Order: sequence, then structure tokens, then C-alpha cells
Amino acid sequence: MAEGLKILEKVKVAYDIPIVTDVHETIQCEAVGRVADVIQIPAFLCRQTDLLVEAAKTGRIINIKKGQFCAPSVMINSAEKIRLAGNLNVMVCERGTMFGYNDLIVDPRNLEWMREANCPVVADITHSLQQPAGRKLDGGGVASGGFRELIPCIARTAVAVGVDGIFMEVHDNPLNAPVDGPTQWPLRHLEELLEELIAIARVSKGKKRFNIDLTPYSG
Repeated sequence: MAEGLKILEKVKVAYDIPIVTDVHETIQCEAVGRVADVIQIPAFLCRQTDLLVEAAKTGRIINIKKGQFCAPSVMINSAEKIRLAGNLNVMVCERGTMFGYNDLIVDPRNLEWMREANCPVVADITHSLQQPAGRKLDGGGVASGGFRELIPCIARTAVAVGVDGIFMEVHDNPLNAPVDGPTQWPLRHLEELLEELIAIARVSKGKKRFNIDLTPYSG
């Protein structure tokens, strides 16, 4: 971890950009918080109170990914744990829901329901298209598969719904990426996709939000 943080720090200084990275154990939070501007809680750990609290104590922005096994309402409690630890800088992130073996789906309704956590909502438009352990390796074992070609579809949907941000993994050569190659977006197409998403966001966020009366009809 120490070597990885040194690399991230070099990138941060060289390019003057914010750094986002995960933590997986409570003992990692303090060190990661000295480098990262945003600490990300992995989806499978989104309900781990000890980890959420320690991450919150760093004072950094906390991005909590919704577990693939979780309803969107779970994120209300996860975000509240961050705030109760004294940190109001929290976001929640949709990254897909398990749909049988080796597959995920993205339910756009979650992007709206997660607003009940009273914080910014982010959409992970690459990991949400994974097929966990869905690809057999030639030398034995398995790796994640996925649908890179659907990234624009999921991105357009999320931005049209009105998310506050997107998370995506990008690589200059996805076929040779060390991890998650099938769901890495090609760097050469990044600018074009982002320009389109910004255009969609400008339309979507300019629309009026409707307050719908949910009172049951009495007849």
C-alpha cells in the first residue's frame, strides 16, 4: 500500500488533480487520507460500520459504492454513519445489482431512490457492466468479464436521470489493462463521450423536478 500511495502522490503533484482510491481495512484509512482527496468504500464493504467510521474521521470526501446485494435504501444508513462520525462530505454511488450468476443490471430507479440519503448521487458506469468471474483464463482461474460497448448507454441513462457525477475507469489500451479490461473505456474516446454527457446534463438538470402527490386515491 505504501508504494501505491507514493505513486498516487506523484500523480497528484505532477498533474494537479484530485485523487480517488479505495480503502479495504480500518488500518488503511489514516495513511490513505493523507494522499487521497476522495476515499472510496468498495461495494462489498458498504455496510461495514467500523470502516465507514474510520474513513469518515479522515475528513476526506467519502464515496460509498452501493453493494451489488443491497437495496438503494441501505445507502441511507451508510451515509448517515459517515455524518454521525462528524463528516458531512459523503456521496453514494450506484454500481449495479446482482442479476443471477455472473451478471449485473443497472436499475435507473436506484439513482432517484438513493437521493433519500440526502447527499450527491454518483453512477459507476463501468463496474456496473461487469460480469463477475464471468471469463475463464487460459492458464486456469477466472476473471471479470463485461460489456464495454454498453458504457455509453448506461452513462447517457444515468446523466439523463440527473446524477451529480459519474465514476468510470479509462485505459489507453483496455485489452491489455491489468484489471477490468472488459469494462475499461478507451482513452481515445473519452473526450467525445464526456462532451456528450455534459450536453445531456445541461438539459436534464435544467428541468423542473415534480412533486408528486402520493396520497392514496380514496374513490
